[in-house]
Amino acid sequence: WIDLTHDFSEESVYWPTAKSFEKTTVFEGHTHAGFYYTAYEFSAAEHGGTHVDAPIHFAENRHTVDEIPLEQLIGPAVVIRVADKVKADRNYQFSTDDILGWEKDHGQIPDNSILLIDTGSDKFWPNRTEYMGTDERGEEAVKKLKFPGIHPDAARFLATERKIKAVGLDTPSIDYGGSTLFESHQILYENNIPGLENVANLAKLPETGAVIFALPMKIKGGSGAPVR
Repeated sequence: WIDLTHDFSEESVYWPTAKSFEKTTVFEGHTHAGFYYTAYEFSAAEHGGTHVDAPIHFAENRHTVDEIPLEQLIGPAVVIRVADKVKADRNYQFSTDDILGWEKDHGQIPDNSILLIDTGSDKFWPNRTEYMGTDERGEEAVKKLKFPGIHPDAARFLATERKIKAVGLDTPSIDYGGSTLFESHQILYENNIPGLENVANLAKLPETGAVIFALPMKIKGGSGAPVR
C-alpha cells in the first residue's frame, strides 16, 4: 500500500489567501476520574493539503464533493511523469504531447482511469518557497506563485478525447502557478471530472497497474475536501 496523502498539520501547504490548517487542544491528559483522554479541534480551508476539488469549484451546477460518485474516485491509475521537463521550467504546463508520448509506449489511456501527473514537486513539500514559489501570504503572494500544471489544451483533450474518471497531480493547483483564468479547472470541472491536488508519493507508483482509492471527507455542498 502506498499513501498518497501528505500529513495535515500547521506545515501543510494552502493557497496564500486560504485559511491554513490549525489544530487546537481541547483536552490532553488524565481526567479527574482517573482515565486518560485526548481531544482536539481543527479548522482549515477546503482547498489545501492533499485534497479533492469538486467540479462545482469552477463549474456551476456540477457535482459538489458529496455528490461525486465514490466509483469515480476509485479506479486504475495511469501515471505520466514530466519531472525532467519541470526541472527546466517550474511553470511547465503538461501537454497533449505528454499524453500521446505516454500512449506511444503504453497504449491509449484506458477508459475509466484516474490520471496522475508526476511533476516531481512532491520532494519539495512542505517548503512553500520551493514547492509553490513563495512562502508569503495574501493577495500579493498569488502573483509570485510558480509551479507546474495542466495546459488547457491537454485538459480539453482529456475531457473530450479520453474517458478519465479524475485527474491529479503533486502541485497546489490543476493550473500552473502563473494562471489567472484557471482554464484547465474550468474545462475539466465543466465535464464533472474532479481534480486531486497536492498528491504525495507519485514517484513510488508504477506507470500502470496500480488501483487508486481517493476518498474525501463528505462535506455536504462542499467545493472540495481533504482526501485520503
